[in-house]
Amino acid sequence: MSVPTPHIEAKKGDIAKTVLMPGDPLRAKFIADTYLENVKRFNTVRNMFGYTGTYKGKRISVMGSGMGMPSIGIYSYELYNFYDVENIVRVGSCGAYDAALKLYDVLLTTRAYSESSYAKTQSGDYDDAYTYPSDALNAKLEASAQALKIPITKGTIHSSDVFYRENFDDFKTIRDEHGAIAVEMEAFALFHNARITHKHAACLLTVSDSLVTKEATSSEARQNAFTKMMEIALSLAE
Repeated sequence: MSVPTPHIEAKKGDIAKTVLMPGDPLRAKFIADTYLENVKRFNTVRNMFGYTGTYKGKRISVMGSGMGMPSIGIYSYELYNFYDVENIVRVGSCGAYDAALKLYDVLLTTRAYSESSYAKTQSGDYDDAYTYPSDALNAKLEASAQALKIPITKGTIHSSDVFYRENFDDFKTIRDEHGAIAVEMEAFALFHNARITHKHAACLLTVSDSLVTKEATSSEARQNAFTKMMEIALSLAE
């Protein structure tokens, strides 16, 4: 039996309606190994690992997205369109633009700003520099954080196509003009794909470094230590 896409080897029914999507496939493996029971790995293509299991008896999947909007753009589009996924929650890392944010703080994205041409190229959306998460998913995630007594900060994030900018201080202009509190590289495309497919998306982030204070976490911490946002997102298992 053929599979629906060249990037995901799962068959229909292998993937749950809700998918948690870290950038790092090893973070996906960590979530599956740490939190899920009855786990089945559904994808190894390009080592972009994906797993389905149960959390507190309820079904949920987790899969890596890779880095950047083109990568999450492919995987989220295929999950929405070919695997009947309804909800994708990005669980990623971010760099703080706000000095008040500390390492390991958890952010809930309320809007993604980007200079990216992703939306224009994908569907001719020339006008909107902002994309938005699902209000319903955000409400559930906020309620989960409150129940777990995990503080979260809500705000606009900057989705950048470039990790290494020649002018490092560009972030200050973006922060001031668009109210962005942090930067990452995927949410804008994820939110756009959710909108055009009439599905749902959200984005939880953990602060891994600060562009203001220059503090930073290790690569191992980014893979294994962002457990608070993982536990918030796992509440969406159904």
